[in-house]
Amino acid sequence: MRNVLIVGASSGIGGALAGLAQPQCQVYSLSRSAVVANVFRHFSCDVLSDSLPVIDEPLHGLVYCPGSINLKPFARIKPEEFSADLELNLIGAVRCLQHYQRNLQAAEGASVVLFSTVAVQTGFPYHATVSASKGAIEGLTRALAAEWAPKIRVNAIAPSLTDTPLAESLLREDSKKQAAAARHPLKRLGEAKDIAQMALFLLSENAAWITGQVMHVDGGISAIKT
Repeated sequence: MRNVLIVGASSGIGGALAGLAQPQCQVYSLSRSAVVANVFRHFSCDVLSDSLPVIDEPLHGLVYCPGSINLKPFARIKPEEFSADLELNLIGAVRCLQHYQRNLQAAEGASVVLFSTVAVQTGFPYHATVSASKGAIEGLTRALAAEWAPKIRVNAIAPSLTDTPLAESLLREDSKKQAAAARHPLKRLGEAKDIAQMALFLLSENAAWITGQVMHVDGGISAIKT
């Protein structure tokens, strides 16, 4: 059975992925939550400050799900906020990838999945911090895909606004949900399972010839106008 580590599996996209992956993968989860249900093994850990747990088995997949959505006018953003977003989105991923690189190398055909955002390649106002930090993720994706080929595949997913706890502050009211959905050609918000299905595909052997890619799962907003 394939071993997959999901960082941030307690809710949202990570939680949806853990549920989808269970029948075909042995899921390890790592998050700040004390318990994550229905996984093979859970580690409670802050990836930015704690020592990362040791896993003895090979890892056929690693998915880094933590992220942030801090939307402000550029003039109101403090440099410390840029640093905090970069720490969570990039440095946390780097720590995990360096720590578990040997586990990935020990597996046959390992796959890494990272998360960007549609806002990196499609400019949106008030997205300076998230676009900057997730833009770094896209650069890391391509650099590691080149460095780790052919042993380990590395890809990223760039979602649009998705109805998860992370986006709760933006979607509290029905009117805001309806307005956000209307901006997408497919006229609905993304759901955690929409993004998790793509992550599961990238982890699988069905994606064995895909690496260095940023896959847009965004209701069409980055590509078409209606």
